[in-house]
Order: sequence, then structure tokens, then C-alpha cells
Amino acid sequence: MAAKKLLASFPKVLLDEVEKWGGRKQTGVSLRYMTKFGSQPTSRNLVFSAQFLHKELPIRIARRTLELQSLPFGLSQKPAVLKVRDWYLESFHDIRSFPEVKDSSDELGFTNMIKMIKVRHNNVVPMMALGVQQLKNDINPKARKHDEIHQFLDRFYMSRIGIRMLIGQHVALHDHNPQPDCVGCIHTKMSPMDVARNASEDARAICLREYGSAPDVNIYGDQCFTFPYVPTHLHQMVFELVKNSLRAVQERFMDSDDIAPPVRIIVADGLEDVTIKISDEGGGIPRSGLPKIFTYLYSTARNPLDENLDLASADSVTMAGYGCGLPISRLYARYFGGDLQIISMEGYGTDAYLHLSRLGDSEEPLP
Repeated sequence: MAAKKLLASFPKVLLDEVEKWGGRKQTGVSLRYMTKFGSQPTSRNLVFSAQFLHKELPIRIARRTLELQSLPFGLSQKPAVLKVRDWYLESFHDIRSFPEVKDSSDELGFTNMIKMIKVRHNNVVPMMALGVQQLKNDINPKARKHDEIHQFLDRFYMSRIGIRMLIGQHVALHDHNPQPDCVGCIHTKMSPMDVARNASEDARAICLREYGSAPDVNIYGDQCFTFPYVPTHLHQMVFELVKNSLRAVQERFMDSDDIAPPVRIIVADGLEDVTIKISDEGGGIPRSGLPKIFTYLYSTARNPLDENLDLASADSVTMAGYGCGLPISRLYARYFGGDLQIISMEGYGTDAYLHLSRLGDSEEPLP
């Protein structure tokens, strides 16, 4: 009933258009191209960028909207998922209603509109996690279609990373006082050591808030080493991995007389990859649990998302429990040609290897 009611609030002509645009081919962009193009944010280039987004964003948004309507186990009917689909339909309508971008004045109007779209979608991850949580209560944990949900969420979140990167990059090119060596969201001389330090401090602050204390984090690597990357992406990945390690160590040593061992971060500069290893002595993960850690229906922590949660406020950062931190971190790594691997020794601890591609010319992996 809820699905029909929601769809009834959108005209059929819009839904037909979503169908049409969802069948069109997406166009991937590389980090190198974004950097090269964005290094000259002339009015002409900004208009060109807006014209590209005016055509590309509706395709990506339409594809996800169509998928949101046909999920297994009735996931499409969950109130939180309906809310997300509502946002996607509204955003598709906003972009398609915007006239063709012909000059700088049009481009500014378009930029303000997509900025609003980015804000509208801020809570998509916790909202989808809430929908999955609503679903978990209804289905058999051994159901085979878990794979189907996992694959959908991988596509959905990867697409979201791409949409937010394209919008964020375009909007950031309007910054009149850009930070030195920054091209939009891309830092051409990013220090992975600095980002790892900031992300670790943020993760420790959350651990302190939840447990009253937090293990130390020691970082090793060349402080002078830099490479082109998106600092917000790296911060998100390191923050998530360090947060997991801190929680594991804290919970293992909470009632112990021994001092909690530090979490160690090593930054290695290779020819192809920059690799960041995050090691802890938090007791590790049983081998039987390792295949589950990258699925969205699994978390070792209590779930912070309450069924009665005010959906508008579903964005608070907690220590753990959404069940999507690790799989989404792996998608961030893969978005620019990297990867994330987890190796664990049960009874000792866990090593996370975050591989970031240095080449910068891999295309977005478009779902």
C-alpha cells in the first residue's frame, strides 16, 4: 500500500522518464581527468562540467531509483527504503526540470540546485541501513537471496559515492579561496600520514565518548610523502578501520589489568599502490566470521538504529553497528582502483590492508 501511495504522489510521466533514462549508458570519469579538467575552472569549463552533469546525473539516479523499486524480500516496501526512493525521485525530477545549461548564469543556478540534492541525500546510508535492519527481523538468516541484497547494496553505494564525488567536485570548483594544491575535492599533494592522524584522532574521540578511555594509535611512515587523492575518502576509510580496531582492543582489555596495546598504522609508498596497514591486538575474528564482515547484514556490535528512530536524525556517528562500515570502506577504496583486505588471527588481532592506486587513471567502476 505504502509503495502505491508514494508512487501516486509522482506523475506517471515522471516515472516513465525514469524508466527511459535508467536504460541509458553511464559515462565514467577518472581521478586524473577530474584533476586535469578542474585545474582550470574557467567559466567555459564550469559550463561544460554542468552540461555533462545535466546529462549524466539523471542516468545514474534513474538506475538506482529503478533498482529501489524491485528489491527482494519486500525490502522495497520498508518505510526507510521508500523514503530513500522518494529522495531519488525528487532529485531526478529537479534535474530533469532544470532547463539546458547554456551560460554562466544557468551554470550557477544548476550548481545551487545540485548542492541542495547532495544535502537531501546526506542520510541515505543510515536510512538504507535502517531499511535493512527492518528487513533482518523478517527473513531467514540463511536465505540465499542475501547475496542479491548484498550485490544491490554494493551497486547502490558505489553509485552514491560516484554521484557525490561528481557533484562535490563541481561545487568545490566554485571555491574562491581553494586550499593550496587542491583541485576541487582532490588534493594533488595529499599527505596520507596527516589524513591518518586526523582520522585516528576522530576515532579515538568517539571511543573515549563511548568507553571513557581509548587505546593509543601509533603511525609510522614518511611524513614528507604526498600523492594525489581525495582526502575525505581516505579519512572515511581510515576512520572506519581505526574505529573498529579501537573497539576490539578496548573491549578485550576493558576488565584487564594489562595496559591496552596501541593500534598501529603503517603507510607504505609503492610504485603502483600506496598501502596503509592498520593492525590491532583486539583478539581477531574467527575464520568462520571473516566471509561475513563485508556483507551488509552482519555486525558484531549492537545495532544503534532503533525502529522508532526519528528518520531525519539518523546520521549520528556511533562506534559500530550499522553493519555497513567495512563494505562501504571497501567501495571507497575500489572507486579509484584500490582495494581493502582484512587478515585476522583469532586469539590475537586483525590487520587491515588499505590499497590506494597511485596511477589515478582507472575509470570509475560504474554499477
